[in-house]
Amino acid sequence: MADMEKLVEMLSELTVLEAAELVKTLEEKWGVSAAAPVAAVAAAGPAAVEEAAEEQSEFDVILKNAGPKKIETIKVIRQLTSLGLVDAKNMAEAADSKILTGVAKETAEDAKKKLQEAGAEVVIA
Repeated sequence: MADMEKLVEMLSELTVLEAAELVKTLEEKWGVSAAAPVAAVAAAGPAAVEEAAEEQSEFDVILKNAGPKKIETIKVIRQLTSLGLVDAKNMAEAADSKILTGVAKETAEDAKKKLQEAGAEVVIA
């Protein structure tokens, strides 16, 4: 049996292209297929695994469309942001306006609900 530490060290020195070639070679030799998500995580490295494991804690509320009741949408934008009338109107008329940024999930959901009740199309990112 090969020395595991030496094998790990050798594999760590591979480039992404070399690692992909190794996967193909092993698939052919062993007659198996690597799962795409596993291969993507392995290629991305440990930092990507840690980021995927962390749950998103800050959200943005994005206005896609002010909807048919634009005045109501502007009123809600003013309530949520404390913006003046002109700024809220400009935000309602602009495509993909970020109404709120970096807010908690509950706050984002509440804002989305209020904007949708006013007839707006909203997404949370």
